[in-house]
Amino acid sequence: MFDKILIANRGEIALRIIRTCREMGIKTVAVYSTADEKSLHVKFADEAVCIGPPAAKDSYLKIPRIIAAAEITDAKAIHPGYGFLAENAEFSRICEEHNIKFIGPSPKMIDTMGNKSMARENMQKYGVPTIPGSTGIITSPEQAKKIAAEIGYPVIFKASAGGGGRGMRICSDESEIEKQLVAARNESEACFGSAEIYLEKFIVEPRHVEIQILGDRHGQVVHFGERDCSMQRRHQKMLEESPSPGMTPELREKMGQAAVNAAETIHYEGAGTIEFLLDRDKNFYFMEMNTRIQVEHPVTEEVTNEDLIQRQIEVAAGLPIQKKKLKMRGHAIECRINAEDPKFNFRPSAGKVKAFHLPGGHSVRVDTHVYAGYDVPPFYDSMIAKLIVSAPDRKQAIHRMKRALNEFVIEGIQTNIPYQLQLMDDPNFIAGKFDTKYLENQFKFNPDPT
Repeated sequence: MFDKILIANRGEIALRIIRTCREMGIKTVAVYSTADEKSLHVKFADEAVCIGPPAAKDSYLKIPRIIAAAEITDAKAIHPGYGFLAENAEFSRICEEHNIKFIGPSPKMIDTMGNKSMARENMQKYGVPTIPGSTGIITSPEQAKKIAAEIGYPVIFKASAGGGGRGMRICSDESEIEKQLVAARNESEACFGSAEIYLEKFIVEPRHVEIQILGDRHGQVVHFGERDCSMQRRHQKMLEESPSPGMTPELREKMGQAAVNAAETIHYEGAGTIEFLLDRDKNFYFMEMNTRIQVEHPVTEEVTNEDLIQRQIEVAAGLPIQKKKLKMRGHAIECRINAEDPKFNFRPSAGKVKAFHLPGGHSVRVDTHVYAGYDVPPFYDSMIAKLIVSAPDRKQAIHRMKRALNEFVIEGIQTNIPYQLQLMDDPNFIAGKFDTKYLENQFKFNPDPT
């Protein structure tokens, strides 16, 4: 087992990793930008190293500075968390060259599965259901039109190197192909440094359901059930839950086995997530693989009683997975608490937090790096906390989440708590009747409910 781990991240996920490391008897090193000097992950780590100014490109994305921080503190492993360099094959490769264990997949695996077009080709090769579409990169509008005519409209362009909804454009007929292809390429180039685009059939009214998997270097892979991530706004997840509403034991077994088969055939090592689209007829299709721990991993932890960060560290250290029958208990929901104002089209809201009161009570968990007096910087993602509740069933979990959201007090900045509260009262959400476009097309937020 590692004596010391450097966490190449910030905020709540850095603090989350530090907590597990402490319970495992592992010392930790935090890295931070000058904007994060007073963040809790810096205060709680055993050591901390400043790696640059506020902009991520000058700090959290500076590989040489992170490697230098690991070397001067004698950290033998680096945990990348999620975002930033977590799915960067070059970072994983450089860690290997410096005899530092990257707590995640190998560079080859990140290259194979991190590129969505390549991942899709691999899944097709191994018989995992995929959405009909191009077998590789789209090189011309004519090629796109030909494929779209074969699979039928609507279709969607997707950035091969992308995520978070960037580089995605929907076409309802042939007249939109050229324009949307150019737009998708331009956005992909700007966001990911790659203009590579592929084409898929656009699935109407899908659910976004993902399977959490873990693989070790001995060839074993297990899954920990599913999460429903359909509650999205502009392709950004707002709320996640497990199990997925409408899931059956038979479908869970089928999807779980497909995910395990996919990971086994590519000899996957580490924590990862196989993401599927589930259509109205319970047909599921491989969408992409995330070769890292996910933001929403706590809902899986709550229903399986597993510490996924600990399991991730264990397999990175070479320990074999202890296989056991999956047991899911009750229901868990996670609401992402973001520093943004839903009254003004979710305008970002940075600034000083004047008051910060956490909800409590039975089966209520908050993962956050924020406290009263903390300055929320404007340089990073707007998520400042994750509120997770669990209960014996979904109905009770919704009631518990509503109670916890009402107790969550944050003053000095605006947050999306009012939006999440109204969602808890939404009849369709309560009934489990929603898809990935529900928040954008049907749910109506009332900015002044009084």
